[in-house]
Amino acid sequence: MKSITIKGSQRESVGKVATKALRNAGKVPCVLYGGDKPVHFSADEIAFKDLVYTPNAYTTVIELEDGQKFDAVLQDIQFHPVTDNILHVDFYQLFEDKPITMRIPVRLEGNSPGVRNGGRLLFRKRKLSIRALPALLPDFITVDISKLRIGQTIAVESILNDDYTFLHPDSTAIVQVKASRTSVDEELEDEDEEGVEGAEGEATEGGEAPEAEAAE
Repeated sequence: MKSITIKGSQRESVGKVATKALRNAGKVPCVLYGGDKPVHFSADEIAFKDLVYTPNAYTTVIELEDGQKFDAVLQDIQFHPVTDNILHVDFYQLFEDKPITMRIPVRLEGNSPGVRNGGRLLFRKRKLSIRALPALLPDFITVDISKLRIGQTIAVESILNDDYTFLHPDSTAIVQVKASRTSVDEELEDEDEEGVEGAEGEATEGGEAPEAEAAE
């Protein structure tokens, strides 16, 4: 998994006055947990842009001014209810021999024949929670929909992997295709494909497949 570097300064004081002063200066108070003791530090708010405002999942390398470096993962983040400014960030330190839990984005691959025949693609799980050693965390989880027909579903049990454990029931639906008013009977279409052309040799053109629908 790719990492993003956050450069910060260790905090000597963690009181309300010091925290307010940091925020007024465009800094974000942060805490790193998971080690021998919590590490308090601050970083520029702009440093979190690529880590927070993205659908991708990343680990983090925290570099402090005194030369200390920590591998970590974003654990919690607090936003201002009105301005949406970042108020506070919690990180959890990573160790090579300790599994970590993360939510990983799902990437669909291929073209669904069910969608081509007018079905509606419902993307039920855009992220999946997994548990794995840091070195085995994937950037994304690929789901192949190239054989997904109308009425079919791809569930977690179809993409089990030895590198990580899914924290969802095996029956959890990730993506499925449902029939719509314009969907075509796929069995009839298959028969047509195997048959010969009409007397005039003109192939019938199908309509364009509708765009995928995201699940609510």
